[in-house]
Amino acid sequence: MHNTPFTRRQSLQWAAALAAGTALPSFAQSEWPKDKAVTFIVPFTAGSGTDVIARTVAEKLGPLLGAQIVIDNKTGAGGTVGAALVAKAPADGYTMLVHSSGHVVNPALYPKLSYDTLKDFDGISPLASLPNVIVVSPSKGYKDVADLVAKAKAQPGVLNYASAGNGSATHMNAEKFRVAAGVQAQHVPYRGTPEALTETASGRIDWFFAPLVSALPLIQSGRLQALAVSTAQRSPLLPNVPSISEAGFASAAYTFWVGLFVTAKTPKPIVQKLHAGVMSVLAMPDVKERLEKLGAAAMPMQQDAFEKYLDAETLAAAQLVKAAGIRIE
Repeated sequence: MHNTPFTRRQSLQWAAALAAGTALPSFAQSEWPKDKAVTFIVPFTAGSGTDVIARTVAEKLGPLLGAQIVIDNKTGAGGTVGAALVAKAPADGYTMLVHSSGHVVNPALYPKLSYDTLKDFDGISPLASLPNVIVVSPSKGYKDVADLVAKAKAQPGVLNYASAGNGSATHMNAEKFRVAAGVQAQHVPYRGTPEALTETASGRIDWFFAPLVSALPLIQSGRLQALAVSTAQRSPLLPNVPSISEAGFASAAYTFWVGLFVTAKTPKPIVQKLHAGVMSVLAMPDVKERLEKLGAAAMPMQQDAFEKYLDAETLAAAQLVKAAGIRIE
């Protein structure tokens, strides 16, 4: 596993070498990719936060590696359908998984998964982190987060909240908030973020912790009202919207991240070349700028650090599932 930190200068050198087809360091030499498209399986719908980040990175990574990268949305069961496909795919670097932080939740939710979240994948790097934003329909008349919580407590189990699917990052964010606020409400899972946003805007759903990148156009058009962002700090894209900490629920702070994974036992030269390419893409000023406009931030990480991060996130997710009493029927 390649553990040497990449400086910005090194990343640019790698980018130039890859783009020009010149010699790369010997440890990363590989004929991959060759005369075959690389598929990014995204286990959520087109337009979701995970999908948008995947497409942003793929657009630059493909030319850098000299490969066509195809996005294939394989939705269902909180992202486990798409993940299972990658876990069982040939370990040849042509089928990869772009998943959200919901990936580490699924072991606690689905005890009979057909794959092992930590053992059947090699993490390449997180791609980006982004806040969720708790949105409501203006027709609901909620003044702020405290008002929403007060109304939920006054009607235990009556209000409802959406998610992009059981075990998704939007689901876990909502559960973390619900536990912190001490409220009971009904969870309504959808196939993906776009559907959940539509239902929330219609007023059929009381609240939804949506990826900011997906919700922003509806917030700007007035179809949705933003009560707070999920992170401890405000988002520059919504400077007048408080953070969840400022709203009085610091323990509900949640960061939604998106990462890239390959099937376990993918040849080391491929993994190293891919990791170098991803580091180069995430260092590109235009990629950083585009992510910032989406409310996201590039999240490059060395592989050993990513492994430790995944271990910690998996443990934290299991604790949240237990605390929230979440059960998937």
